[in-house]
Amino acid sequence: MLKVLVPTFMLIPTTLLTPTKWLWPTTLAHSLMISLISMSWLKNMTEAGWTSLSPYMATDTLSTPLLVLTCWLLPLMIIASQTHMAPEPPNRQRAYISLLISLQFFLVLAFSATELLMFYVMFEATLLPTLMIITRWGNQKERLNAGVYFLFYTLAGSLPLLVALLTLQNNAGTLSLLTMQYLDSSPLASYADKMWWAGCLLAFLVKMPLYGVHLWLPKAHVEAPVAGSMILAAVLLKLGGYGMMRMMTNLEPLSKDLTYPFIIFALWGVLMTSSICLRQTDLKSLIAYSSVSHMGLVISGILIQTPWGFTGALILMIAHGLTSSALFCLANTNYERTHSRTMLLARGLQIALPLMTAWWFIASLANLALPPLPNLMGELMIVVSIFNWSKWSLMLTGAGILTTASYSLYMFIMTQRGPLPSHLTTIEPSYTREHLLMALHLLPLVLLTLKPELIWGWAN
Repeated sequence: MLKVLVPTFMLIPTTLLTPTKWLWPTTLAHSLMISLISMSWLKNMTEAGWTSLSPYMATDTLSTPLLVLTCWLLPLMIIASQTHMAPEPPNRQRAYISLLISLQFFLVLAFSATELLMFYVMFEATLLPTLMIITRWGNQKERLNAGVYFLFYTLAGSLPLLVALLTLQNNAGTLSLLTMQYLDSSPLASYADKMWWAGCLLAFLVKMPLYGVHLWLPKAHVEAPVAGSMILAAVLLKLGGYGMMRMMTNLEPLSKDLTYPFIIFALWGVLMTSSICLRQTDLKSLIAYSSVSHMGLVISGILIQTPWGFTGALILMIAHGLTSSALFCLANTNYERTHSRTMLLARGLQIALPLMTAWWFIASLANLALPPLPNLMGELMIVVSIFNWSKWSLMLTGAGILTTASYSLYMFIMTQRGPLPSHLTTIEPSYTREHLLMALHLLPLVLLTLKPELIWGWAN
């Protein structure tokens, strides 16, 4: 673990001391080396239990794919932010990169924590860098409002979790994930036990987010700079899913009855947010709502607690992380050229940027779960396991998947097809940097179809 943590931590002094001319290349090269080192965790995926074990940190088949995704995203965020940050003075550029690095540091600690309290502290610590990135480098004047929404939704959900964890520590005597699986499950019959059950899951459901407590997400995405949107969509939402998977195993036997309303909310949310996407005018808002829709499937997959549901949820989380991050990068390349996120004002870009249209096409198809991509693998596993749980769920999941296909095609057609507006005649060409960025998002997605057992999680 330390072979990734120490270099990540040392990247901060590197960022602060490097000459301005070499700032971006140096941090990019170092972060890319860290992400390549993190790949070594994947070689232990054949073993069922914990690996890289130390007193406080360990990896297993559930956390490894998320850890590798976290490390993989830092160089991509640095590549994506270069044009956006070019006009800023050097000190602010250093502060921006340092915040991204500290975010990776906290996330690696969160995903590899063996102690639930350490996981909770790191889960909360990711708030600060994200909040600073949104409120300082956001695009519009509403960014403070978005930051407040983000902070208070997450905090309001997290405080019951802290109380629930301290109660668990009091009753069980331990919060270590290594020993909790051997504890006797108590009957959990009283009203207070039911409140404890809800407290354990509420923080993660807000973070995912569940439909109904999702209002902070579109605001935060629309206001965040490109790197903020990327890390938010790709990794921070996955913290919720990871936490739910870790906690669900300790919440028996209450879960059988108490999960019904949450599963219904999640599946209803898939359909509702997909419908909202169909009438969005703002490109980033559309991609943000599509994240809520995909996470609704993940929540329902985790809550029904079958091996297929868990596996489908993890596969969909990894695939969605790469896909939505790629879509935010594409939205950013459009924004840098047209200075508008309104889709009506930037149409017909296929004529001006034909190669970017190819990336748009692949990313849109990945978003609507084209076979044989892992997106389809995850969605199919979740839909089959939910259908097995209740036949009626097919109406909601089927309609949700149809509307997902509709808004993905709507997004592609609105931005790429049709005549080029007259105000876009002088448009910058696409750069090699942008094509590299898209390739580094979508190639791993395609390569995962060749070896999907890397992201199967506990079913492996």
